[in-house]
Amino acid sequence: MKDKKINQLIKLEEKRQKEGIELIPSENYASKDVRKVLSSCFLNKYSEGYPKQRYYGGNEYVDEVEILCQERAKKLFGVPFVNVQPYSGSPANLAVYLAICTPGDVVMGQALTAGGHLTHGHNVSATGIYYKSIQYTLKSQISNLNPEKADLFDYEEIKHLAKKYRPKLIWVGATAYPLKFHYEKFAKIADEIGAYLAADIAHIAGLVVGGVHPSPVPYVDIVTTTTHKTLRGPRGAMIMITPKGLKKDPQLPKKINKAVFPGLQGGPHDNQVAAIAVALYEAMQPSFKKYARQVVKNAKILAKVLSQGGLKLVGGGTENHLILIDLTSTLGAGAGIFVQKALDLVGLTLNKNTVPGESSSPFYPSGVRLGTPAATTRGMKEKEMKFIGKIILQVINLIKDYHLPANKETRQKYIESFEKKMKANREIKILRKKVKNFALRFPIP
Repeated sequence: MKDKKINQLIKLEEKRQKEGIELIPSENYASKDVRKVLSSCFLNKYSEGYPKQRYYGGNEYVDEVEILCQERAKKLFGVPFVNVQPYSGSPANLAVYLAICTPGDVVMGQALTAGGHLTHGHNVSATGIYYKSIQYTLKSQISNLNPEKADLFDYEEIKHLAKKYRPKLIWVGATAYPLKFHYEKFAKIADEIGAYLAADIAHIAGLVVGGVHPSPVPYVDIVTTTTHKTLRGPRGAMIMITPKGLKKDPQLPKKINKAVFPGLQGGPHDNQVAAIAVALYEAMQPSFKKYARQVVKNAKILAKVLSQGGLKLVGGGTENHLILIDLTSTLGAGAGIFVQKALDLVGLTLNKNTVPGESSSPFYPSGVRLGTPAATTRGMKEKEMKFIGKIILQVINLIKDYHLPANKETRQKYIESFEKKMKANREIKILRKKVKNFALRFPIP
């Protein structure tokens, strides 16, 4: 590559990924085939519209790619309609609003501090600005739940809110929820008030098609998902209409298509659509079901190590790919940023995150979120999860004397001082070397 600056940054990022372990649950590694298609000649094409109905010429092969992608998605998820053009998850969710709501309509979704997503009606999102948003939360913190009966949703409270405010659209799905979703319970509430029910399965799509998480398709009207995360595709998204949704409104597919284009987007990224098609092909293979099972196995054993090490886990553990640690009782409110930064220094990448009943703020939250999709893609299994869990516990023990200052004006300097001390810490350096040597044994696709 002639652009030496970008080439150098690519090499540095590649080195970072190889020598560390990615534990952010919304990240994964796309296959070489997916990446190859992303940089294929489809990158050069422009194709406003939909297959056989384009506004530009020269789209005969683009049409075939998009139709193939649609058919694979419909078969894999068991739906009669899918739009594969959304650029990413947030625009896909916004298209749902545009298709079935008008500004000012009441909508309902899971609160951000309770693990929900911004686009489910949070007040800083367009979905909370242009629509009247009602947010439901989770039950108080619960530990040591029976995994088979675990559920943090208060359905009576959700039902009460739904009956009181009569939302036109209800979202079920989250960005930080470690247990299985019981879609049938949400469907009962939505059906009672005549609301549309949309499931956002961005995090768990790969687990759904892998057979290790229940599918929302029999119970909801609309399904949205990103195509990376557990599905291991490129960064993109899909909107699906279920048989129930089609029965509720036969015009729903046309409304969704119109909302995506021309409502929110111009021409689709054809290379992205082609790469999604490849990812769906890979998800149809028997090996993908094995992968999905291993993701959950790994998450469960990692959760067990962390719990036995004295950490408080939201929901008492995990039933999917994700673990949410509440650090309030261990390191105090707002401790997520310290754990994230310290683990970054040893090569374990996760993210700070709010927890149910958050006593701090989204910028200085009291928890961290981690997961196993990326590590599992690299071939790591139960034994490796135990190693990772022990390193996490060691690092948290090293920083137990650091607490977020109550005075907001002193926080930044305190955190900078913390980072400086951690970078010079001998034990952190030793752990970094251990993680690096460990990670290099597991190649990245």
